[in-house]
Amino acid sequence: MVEDELALLDKSINEFWNKFKSSVSDTSCQMMALRDSYKDINKAFTEKLSVKLKEEERMVQMFLEYQNEICRQNKLIQEKKDKLLKLTVEVKDKKQELEVLTANIQDLKEEYARKKETISTAKKASEERLKRLQKSVDLYKERLGLEIRKIYGDKLQFIFTNIDPKHPDSPFMFCLHLNEARDYEVSDSAPQLECLAEFQENVRKTKNFSAFLANVRKAFSTMD
Repeated sequence: MVEDELALLDKSINEFWNKFKSSVSDTSCQMMALRDSYKDINKAFTEKLSVKLKEEERMVQMFLEYQNEICRQNKLIQEKKDKLLKLTVEVKDKKQELEVLTANIQDLKEEYARKKETISTAKKASEERLKRLQKSVDLYKERLGLEIRKIYGDKLQFIFTNIDPKHPDSPFMFCLHLNEARDYEVSDSAPQLECLAEFQENVRKTKNFSAFLANVRKAFSTMD
């Protein structure tokens, strides 16, 4: 009986051991499988993480490049704004200069028109004066036998005839010009007149040239 019980115990122990070994072997296999699965999962995760990190690095690099491009574009925009502002100021200054120049041109046109009118008026007055002088010269020449010639040194030579009844063609003459003070300067009378200096002072004071000529002719006619 005891042997049978021992044999049964030994059999039970062997069965338990075999089951334990089998269980441990299965557990070990499961653990190996889990380890291999973990390695595969970890490898896949590491690869995905690496790809993700590379993608994020690429995105960061793109963001930095985009940010740099934005800064560069903003700088260009600011430079263009500054140039535009400078051009605007220059255009404004040019516009003001053009307005001033236009006003100056208008003033010059008006001044030119006034001077032109003044010159035209003076020319007409001079023409009228010349007409009157020509009439006076013709009158003097006709009645007094007076001839006026322009000679050297911007002088005018006055020649009287019809003074000496015996010799009506005999010339009596003197010269006249304006000095630096724009006064009458009388000289070179022939025959010589002693009173010529007095006549000169009188015509300077009175500006009456007709009376001056009449006095000179009268002085020539009274000479012996």
